[in-house]
Amino acid sequence: MEIIARLAREGRADVPVYAIGADRRVATRSFDVAGSPLFVAEGIFAAEIVEECRRRGLLAGAYALRRPRGATFLRRLARDLSEQRKAPRVLIRRGVALLRAEPAVLRRQMGLGAEAARAREVLRRVAGLLAGHPHG
Repeated sequence: MEIIARLAREGRADVPVYAIGADRRVATRSFDVAGSPLFVAEGIFAAEIVEECRRRGLLAGAYALRRPRGATFLRRLARDLSEQRKAPRVLIRRGVALLRAEPAVLRRQMGLGAEAARAREVLRRVAGLLAGHPHG
């Protein structure tokens, strides 16, 4: 949470670098929002910080993507296979489990304060937020 707050306040922070195959953080790197008035924090655990970001006045919007589950499964599998993250059998088994769990994940994210929306709607809203901020 402190990294998000630092990015919002200062426009730069050291962020963690994760190795998916190793299931852990392996390094940090400097990240700069390059003067943008907004940045997007995304990922399966992003909804975990929605309430705290809202409390601190850092939140412009919180969205949980609503996507066709089959398409998500195929994109995830193609990515993981191309990156050789784990053995193909493990990736398929994991992908099917995530496919089945996806409705519950979406409900949980909504319970944590994210709004379910399709990608185009999220992009439209972010564009609207950017239009309302002067670029420096």
